[in-house]
Amino acid sequence: MTKTIFVINGPNLNALGKREPGIYGAKTLADIETDCREAARRLGYEIEFRQSNHEGDLVDWLHEAGDKAVGVALNPGAYGHTSIALHDAIRAIGVPVVELHLSNIHARESFRHTTRIAPVATGVICGFGPSSYTLAITALAELAS
Repeated sequence: MTKTIFVINGPNLNALGKREPGIYGAKTLADIETDCREAARRLGYEIEFRQSNHEGDLVDWLHEAGDKAVGVALNPGAYGHTSIALHDAIRAIGVPVVELHLSNIHARESFRHTTRIAPVATGVICGFGPSSYTLAITALAELAS
């Protein structure tokens, strides 16, 4: 297996940098991708970085990661709170998944306090802004070693 970590991003994350910067920050998804690639490179890993607003794409990519990656850093966006399909896809693959969120979902609206991903994720990181991604990559690299 290659030393690849999938970084999968869900809906509306393509709008980072302009969407509610007071909550999500000023970095764009491209900026975050650059940070992820640099963090992974330092740890001896490669990144497969993807984003979609479509739930089925995320499911397909999780299945692909199960065959090609040592782990997945998943920012499911709002699908984290609603998607049984993502929950089931994570259960179907044999690699660790770290759920991540830019904001502290527990300090926001009550509907964001629970995720369908957390019960099947290896771990959850939230509230550290763009650093949530690099923290997830570091955790996955440690789990893989």
